Amino acid sequence: MIVEIRTYRLHPGTGEEFVRLMREEAMPLLAAAGIRVLDAGLSLVADDGHQDAYLIRTFDSIEDREAREEAFYGSDAWRQGPREAILSKIVSYHTVVIDVPDGLLPESVYRPATARRPFERERHDPTVH
Repeated sequence: MIVEIRTYRLHPGTGEEFVRLMREEAMPLLAAAGIRVLDAGLSLVADDGHQDAYLIRTFDSIEDREAREEAFYGSDAWRQGPREAILSKIVSYHTVVIDVPDGLLPESVYRPATARRPFERERHDPTVH
C-alpha cells in the first residue's frame, strides 16, 4: 500500500475554507476517481501567521498513484470544479510518498474509494486524556 501525505502552507485566514472545499468538494471527486482519501484537515499548530493543512491518500502502487493523479488532475470535474478556489489558498505544498507494510493500516483503508465514506474526525477536548 502506498501512502501519500501532502502538507500545505496556506495563506493566513484561509484554513477553514480550504478544509471545507477539500472535504465537501474535492474529496467526493477524488473518491469518484478511485483515489482513497484517509483524511484532510488543519494542523493543530499555526506557524508565523500561516495555517498548515494536510491531505492523506492511499494507492495500490506507485503506478496506480501516477495514473489516478494524472486522470484526476486532467479531468474537467477538477479543472472546472474546486481547483481555482483551492489553489488560491495555497502558498506552497510538500508531498511525501511511502510504502506501508501490509497489515499496518486498518482493513477499511484497503476498500475502494467509492465504497468508503470520507473519514470524519471525532471532536474531543484536548485537555482530557
